[in-house]
Amino acid sequence: MSKVQLIIGGARSGKSSLAERYAKSLNVPVTYIATAQAFDSEMQQRIEQHQSDRPEHWQLLESPLLLAKAIESAMSAASKDEIKNPQGICILVDCLTLWLTNCLCKPNANTDNTVEGNLAYWQQEKQQLLALLESIKQQDGVDIILVSNEVGHGIVPMGELSRQFVDQAGWLHQAIASIADEVEFVMAGLPLTLKSSKEINK
Repeated sequence: MSKVQLIIGGARSGKSSLAERYAKSLNVPVTYIATAQAFDSEMQQRIEQHQSDRPEHWQLLESPLLLAKAIESAMSAASKDEIKNPQGICILVDCLTLWLTNCLCKPNANTDNTVEGNLAYWQQEKQQLLALLESIKQQDGVDIILVSNEVGHGIVPMGELSRQFVDQAGWLHQAIASIADEVEFVMAGLPLTLKSSKEINK
């Protein structure tokens, strides 16, 4: 059966490195879906560092928005190579909170770029992803690894957009965790298992 795995942690916690190690250990073709956008030189350097850390033979999809469609595209491309890769595929998404940021800050002429206006767009994107994850679990041979930043351990932010970001990230994590087979929290490079498929199947 297919598996959905959520890996969350703070900045520089080691969550991305852990996700990449898991993907490598599966010994199947990997498609890496990157949600980051390089709006400045510092972010460009971060992206380049991530790229250099990944195996060169991994497929790359850059998808700051429309994440569900990007996952479907990766699955469709892999299905055409089933004869070459009968053992399955892995799709690694890094990261969900950058995707959330992109959705909440998406230019939208119809809503005057207000927080409320982009929330509707975000909810649509979120529901599409959740529905896709549910359907993937009914299939065979697909491992989905989702990486995200845990941002709910600090004080409540002052600005409206910041508060919405923290709220929406928390609700997204809860929704995905309820679907996922495995959930891990990473701190100082060490994973703490919050949910395990082994426990579910007991």
